[in-house]
Amino acid sequence: MSRTCGLRPAVVNKRKFQPSMSRVSIRGLAKSFGPVQAVKDVSLDIPDRAFVTLLGPSGCGKTTTLNMLAGLEKVTRGEIHLDEQNITSWAPHERGMAMVFQNYALYPHMNVFGNIAFALQLAKVPKDKTRERVQRVAKALELEALLERRISQLSGGQQQRVALARAMVKEPKVFLFDEPLSNLDAALRTRMRSEIKKLHQQLNATSVFVTHDQEEAMILSDYIAVMRDGELVQYGPAEDVYRKPQHIYVATFIGKPRMSTIPGHLRVSGQDGVMTFDNDDIHLRWPLATRDGQATAIDAEVHLGIRAEDARMSTDGAGDATDTFTGTVALVEPLGSDTYLEIVRGPHAITTRVEPDLHIKPNAQVVVQLPRHKLHFFDAGSGVRLNL
Repeated sequence: MSRTCGLRPAVVNKRKFQPSMSRVSIRGLAKSFGPVQAVKDVSLDIPDRAFVTLLGPSGCGKTTTLNMLAGLEKVTRGEIHLDEQNITSWAPHERGMAMVFQNYALYPHMNVFGNIAFALQLAKVPKDKTRERVQRVAKALELEALLERRISQLSGGQQQRVALARAMVKEPKVFLFDEPLSNLDAALRTRMRSEIKKLHQQLNATSVFVTHDQEEAMILSDYIAVMRDGELVQYGPAEDVYRKPQHIYVATFIGKPRMSTIPGHLRVSGQDGVMTFDNDDIHLRWPLATRDGQATAIDAEVHLGIRAEDARMSTDGAGDATDTFTGTVALVEPLGSDTYLEIVRGPHAITTRVEPDLHIKPNAQVVVQLPRHKLHFFDAGSGVRLNL
């Protein structure tokens, strides 16, 4: 029987299955556990050979989405396509995907060789071919000297590499990673993050990675899907998600340190050619720069957003420019290559990045400049970005 008649064969011919591309399309995906909706109408297209991260806090639905991709969770509603093939109801081993779990899920009674070879043995790959593939993967991940060791004799980083090797040896078209670095210490996590990125570049496979760590997402990803409460809030190239957040949730979730936001009233008037932002403590004014001489009139409550690297700080002058305000340094955080200052004005705070050799002390009075072209504005009610 063929798939075109709606039935799946008992065994997939993997040579025929292997597509020339590895595009994944998720269409209206939803998952409910009784009355609880864990994932709500998620749709996104994952390009061939891209590294895509599902990013969000615990309980946002990212792991459930990954499990549906892998076939480990049944889809309540929606479809999953791999290169135009609807694989929504296919069994996990039929999908051409390999998963690296958060807890590695290694077999403690087997040695490293046995763990890596297990899937090939289940598939009845000839012994000589199995050994050849295991040796090749072990060499790539520097595991050759550890093949006879038990899992209990390995460090956390070595166990992580065994988990990666077990996925690689299947030669999948799509790699799925479920927070694989969360159990590692900071130094090892940084090193393994680099290894995963190098591995992705070498294998030319499509990768879907789940994490709650936005720094990890920015470093690894070509594309980021930001999730909250089971919904997809924004999906796009990593740089766009950082530089052009479409919602205040994305703006304050992505970035380290987080984007500073200040509530206030925004007024844009094409008649007098100015744009103003006001609250009880801060009053800012910028000239309008429009391409056609016209500006959309705005009179709304908003949140102004500014990244630490975009706010400019000075200890000189009285802050006479209309795009500045004076404030007090409340906190100094030296981090070696950079120093971050928290500057307060009334109940409002801005974090700005300065050079480490600029020795600023707490309680110093400074001037903060907020350049118009570096600012973000979000509607106070909906949180949606205002494209000015």
